[in-house]
Amino acid sequence: MTTKALDVTQKIQQEQKNNPLNKRKKLSVLTWSGAQTFLPRSGHPQDLELTYLKEFAEKHDLEFINIKVDKFSELIPKLLAGEGDIISANLTVTSGRKKQVAFSDPFLETNEYILVGKNSPPLKDASSLNGREIVLQKGKSYEVTAKGLQKAYPKLKLRYIANNIRNEQIYDRLASGEYDLTIQDNNLIQSALGYRDDIKKSLQASAKHDIAWAIAPDNTELRKQLNRFLKEQTLTVKGKSSIKTQWQQIQESKTVRFVLRNNLSSYYIWRGELLGFHYELAKRFAKEHKLRFEIIVAPDNVSLIDYVIEDKADIALGFITPTEQRKAKGISFSRPYHYASELLIAHQSAPEIEDISELGKSKIHVRRSSSYWQTALALQLKNANIELTAVPEDQETESIINNVGNKNYQHTIADSHIVDLEMTYRDDIQSLMAIGEPKAQSWVIKSGNKVLLSKTNQFIKKHYKGVFYNVIYNKYFKNPKRLEKHYIDYAKMKETGILSPFDEIIKPYAKEYDFDWRLLVAQMHQESRFNPKATSIAGAKGLFQVMPRTAKELGIKNVHIPEEGIKAGVLYMDWVRERMQIDDVQPDQLIWFTLASYNAGAGHVRDAMRLARQKGLRDDIWFDNVEKAMLLLSQPKYAAKARYGYVRGQEPVTYIREIKRRFDTYQNIFKD
Repeated sequence: MTTKALDVTQKIQQEQKNNPLNKRKKLSVLTWSGAQTFLPRSGHPQDLELTYLKEFAEKHDLEFINIKVDKFSELIPKLLAGEGDIISANLTVTSGRKKQVAFSDPFLETNEYILVGKNSPPLKDASSLNGREIVLQKGKSYEVTAKGLQKAYPKLKLRYIANNIRNEQIYDRLASGEYDLTIQDNNLIQSALGYRDDIKKSLQASAKHDIAWAIAPDNTELRKQLNRFLKEQTLTVKGKSSIKTQWQQIQESKTVRFVLRNNLSSYYIWRGELLGFHYELAKRFAKEHKLRFEIIVAPDNVSLIDYVIEDKADIALGFITPTEQRKAKGISFSRPYHYASELLIAHQSAPEIEDISELGKSKIHVRRSSSYWQTALALQLKNANIELTAVPEDQETESIINNVGNKNYQHTIADSHIVDLEMTYRDDIQSLMAIGEPKAQSWVIKSGNKVLLSKTNQFIKKHYKGVFYNVIYNKYFKNPKRLEKHYIDYAKMKETGILSPFDEIIKPYAKEYDFDWRLLVAQMHQESRFNPKATSIAGAKGLFQVMPRTAKELGIKNVHIPEEGIKAGVLYMDWVRERMQIDDVQPDQLIWFTLASYNAGAGHVRDAMRLARQKGLRDDIWFDNVEKAMLLLSQPKYAAKARYGYVRGQEPVTYIREIKRRFDTYQNIFKD
């Protein structure tokens, strides 16, 4: 090492040594608990701000702590009281707030717009505000904007609503006509318009304003380091970025765009966690190239490739088989990253066959755009009894298989890994035979982007069949059904009154938090089969299958310890129940909605409640009402209009019915 290089190294080391941040042990970030997560359909993941702050904390060897605050108006007081270091809440920089707190450099610019229901009278211009009513919440920056508009248009009415009313509820009430107008940031509105068509953006209400992190005024070193981090990451606002497919421009923008489908094998949200085989590949690719990544959801399988051709995305990720017909559209395929055998699928009751010639008169249902269609045509040449039926292009393979299981379709063709995944959840289908040799599947890039294609091929070469690839592949496609223990002997339970090995641990917590302990035991059995070491594919752990992040927020260190795992489960149930109470469900139904939210996430449950209303069902009763809507959310046409997107609705429905069945049994055995 040269003397000059040594001097530079020593200088950096001295700066790090003198950095006050290195003397800290944690970074406490205040967030608003009312800020709902959602399934991002375009743009960055919904927790982007927190992702950056986690990177910042990791860089400075700080423990990242997320402190959720119930009321938005309490964020700044808690920051000033020293209860947190930073506010991360899509916070607008205003002159009033600048008198109270310091701000980082802005990392986003946005405008405020007026939002109306789809069927509300339109606003032709600003003068149309006279005689209308804007609903708003105290403490939000929109309040200042609304008061300014009222000053200009005196006949405009302002109506304050409770701060605990969520954005989604505001949208519902705008759509129903209960509310007339509201004001929100454009970035929030755009995320809502990604899945809702019953509200619309109207007049611009403000000029562009900055979004930034808030810091206590005297915390100058933290502000300095945050701004340095933002500049290093090129996150500060520098006008509108242009993201194109060329690798150089991807590097300049530090963002790569992936287009995926919203389904169980590719990309979905579960218990607040973004998951999916392709999502994890995209995330790893971006991380290794020190890029941010955007996820764009294609509405159907044809659009998956079209988005790349139209420069709406850089890379299409799916189980896409290279064909000459597809190449002719102007796309290039990476080296194979996956191989799959195509299987002929039938209902479990169908007779077995050894050769396609043995198949009697039958219909095969597949998408015309899929490679399965060509396979089915080849089968038809071998057996004239086969009839082909094209299903809608937005119907996922999982949905087609579901129709086979329900006997709505006779046969379909599906990749072996998708069938493996389906058969971990169901036993009403079977594979009759494998068709041909395994087929290669690749990533898709627009033709001409040679450097991006090369980077993609290098990434696949590095990871295919390696540790990372195998871990995530097994996570999504090779995870067998949890080994189920035999149910506790009925007679033994009746004789002893012991429902589980953990009755005496769970009873005090049930009493303290006002739960029926027998119901909690039934839930615990459904979650883990009383196995304290249980771990799900999503990473949930312990007797109540609590996510590590949730356990940490609850102050629980090791959920694999039975008492800790039970405490975490009951505390989380209580937290979920408290938040479901504001949804006006029937009192005797609250526990079922709480369980549904615990299992699938409150977001999916609220999507189902909204869909239930649209279908003329009761949105405050679970059984035979909201549960029916929950089942519909696994269908693309409904998932596309849901805030949280696709959910395997059968799972929470079965989850609750199994818990209720076992709870009823426990009640008969043990009369509390």
